[in-house]
Amino acid sequence: MLTIFLLSCMVVPPVFAKTTPLEFQLLEYAGKSYAGTQDPSYLKYDSILREVMVKRIQKQFGISLDPKIYSGFDLLEIEALLKCKKSEEPIDIFLRIFPKRP
Repeated sequence: MLTIFLLSCMVVPPVFAKTTPLEFQLLEYAGKSYAGTQDPSYLKYDSILREVMVKRIQKQFGISLDPKIYSGFDLLEIEALLKCKKSEEPIDIFLRIFPKRP
């Protein structure tokens, strides 16, 4: 019984195998609430979310996006739209929907 317990503790769950250090940092903000969009904690969360989403979109779709132009939630929506788009549809149509931030 003790051997089974020790072996099960040594096995790394496959969920953590694909997680990058940035994604671990993003998980630190799970379930938190913020005072507003100018809250320093929210700004840090949004910054990490942007970096994670830009890397994920680059990896899945081969599209390079600037994390300073789009918010983290815009990047989540862009990823969802790219998953649903037809292969013959140009990407520019989807990117025009989102306002660019300087």
